[in-house]
Amino acid sequence: MRALVTGATGFVGSHLVDALLQRGGEVTALVRSPAKAARLARLGVRQVHGDLHDPSALRRAARDQDVIFHVAGLIAARSEAEFHLGNEAGTANVVQAAQASGASGLRLVLVSSMAAAGPAAPGRPLRGDEPATPVTAYGRSKLAAERVAHSSGLPWTIIRPPMVYGPRDTEVLKIFRLARLGIAPVFGRGTQELSAVYGPDLAEALIAAATSGAAVGRTYFACHPEIVTSGEFVRAVGRALQPSRRRPVHLVPLPRWLARGVLALTGAAARVAGQATLLTPDKANEFFQPAWTADPSSLIEETGWQPAHNLEEGLRRTVQWYRQSGWL
Repeated sequence: MRALVTGATGFVGSHLVDALLQRGGEVTALVRSPAKAARLARLGVRQVHGDLHDPSALRRAARDQDVIFHVAGLIAARSEAEFHLGNEAGTANVVQAAQASGASGLRLVLVSSMAAAGPAAPGRPLRGDEPATPVTAYGRSKLAAERVAHSSGLPWTIIRPPMVYGPRDTEVLKIFRLARLGIAPVFGRGTQELSAVYGPDLAEALIAAATSGAAVGRTYFACHPEIVTSGEFVRAVGRALQPSRRRPVHLVPLPRWLARGVLALTGAAARVAGQATLLTPDKANEFFQPAWTADPSSLIEETGWQPAHNLEEGLRRTVQWYRQSGWL
């Protein structure tokens, strides 16, 4: 397989590159920062320097490919317009490069987000065919990117991951660092229902989608079938950090009014500094939903993919990697 990966220096993209190379694939990466791409160079990945708003670089990268895995995107932005520039317009540019390549049968696998679908009801995981109800600017921009794929004329597949964790991740790492202290805040009472996927398992799901004829024109959730609450997730992190700990991590509930106040402060501080942050008042619209859960059965049945790691095993491997890498 000849594959272009956008976002190859990121968390999910790096695991996808590893999985493709393990299969003997020829991988091309669109790279913004040569410094961040040093690992790719060591792996023998072909690099095209540019970004999602560089049409020439995108065309060079898309040439002679069998599949484009569009993983890159913005998860933090200073405005809704900036989210759409990164996620919707960036996807449109990738699609245009794919169309210009003239390659017959070129597949597009778009990594979206469960945020594009919106929250689930407690006890009713989403399957992928429900009307989308995003509740944040980020979610709306990812849904707009999906619509670009729909209208592209390319054979596309959309993957909507929920929470992703694993080696090389820097976001869930924050929970590990707090849990190591024996205490961790949770939004609300820690009862929010969650689905999750281990990063290397998500990479396998993307490849399964790219190589299955049944996956063309389909939107899937990629996650392990198990569902946990946010409080259970934090306690599972605590057990992975210290298996012999007798006392669980102490949860500190954050009521909505307090969390919104804190998020307003962090958002304002980021704006003053001219930076983007995940921690904004808008994000509270996700943090306080009753459930972010999904059913991966259609992906499993139609592509043969199987999530290899449940939460306990995935967290154990993640802790091991963090410690070996000096992140914990």
